[in-house]
Amino acid sequence: MQEFSTTLIAALAVLFIGLSKAGFGGGLGMLTTPLCVLAFGAEGRAPSYAIGVLLPLLCAGDAFSLWHYWGKWERKNLKYLLPGVAVGVVIGVRLIGRFSARELNVAIGVLAVLFVVFQLVKENIFKAEGAFAPNHWFGVPCGLGAGVTSTFAHGAGPLVSLFLIPQQLSKEIYVGTTVLVFTWINWIKLPFFAAHDIITRDTLAASAAFLPLIPAGVWLGVWLNRKFSEAVFLKLVYVLTFLTGVQLIIGPNLARLFRQ
Repeated sequence: MQEFSTTLIAALAVLFIGLSKAGFGGGLGMLTTPLCVLAFGAEGRAPSYAIGVLLPLLCAGDAFSLWHYWGKWERKNLKYLLPGVAVGVVIGVRLIGRFSARELNVAIGVLAVLFVVFQLVKENIFKAEGAFAPNHWFGVPCGLGAGVTSTFAHGAGPLVSLFLIPQQLSKEIYVGTTVLVFTWINWIKLPFFAAHDIITRDTLAASAAFLPLIPAGVWLGVWLNRKFSEAVFLKLVYVLTFLTGVQLIIGPNLARLFRQ
């Protein structure tokens, strides 16, 4: 019963991957990692375990999104972002090994809280008139930050948005470009995660167990898109992300209450 309760939290977080990849509740992607860290942490697992479990699942979710948005992107953004992403991932995997579990929890929690703050203020940030022309001077630093934050918490969203939103792309092209960029980021991480034992046989077994929840979440996300407005739902997502981030920062892990 104790294992079931914490596994249920992790399963819900994985379901959120499918929901967000289907275009419903974009903020859910940032909530997934903190929730899984809390859930697996209640079983005594290090934060890196949750990060390793989630990456293959994110890659699976990317495949669904790529199929849906195929060709609806601005490919040129890859050449501006990916060089920085590759360097950021290398830096990130090396730093993870130097952090204690507690320090990594705090880092993931801070990223979750900053994500919510970014969502609340981004409309004011991008009020400047005129479309931004992407370039390496801005793209490489954004890619570098995206690579590091994605390695720590699969949380590259704000920095990728910081680069894409000022380009004033249409909604469909913006989402498709985001899907393309995230797909490349996640595939770049795979060999580095395997080489640094963030992805192991143990994490792959857990990923395989949760894999059916990805298409289920995509299907549910498509259905919810047709039936409900995102406005209220997103507010709930941001509140949960903020509270989960704060929980990781202050500790102790409240998910352990489910195991008592």
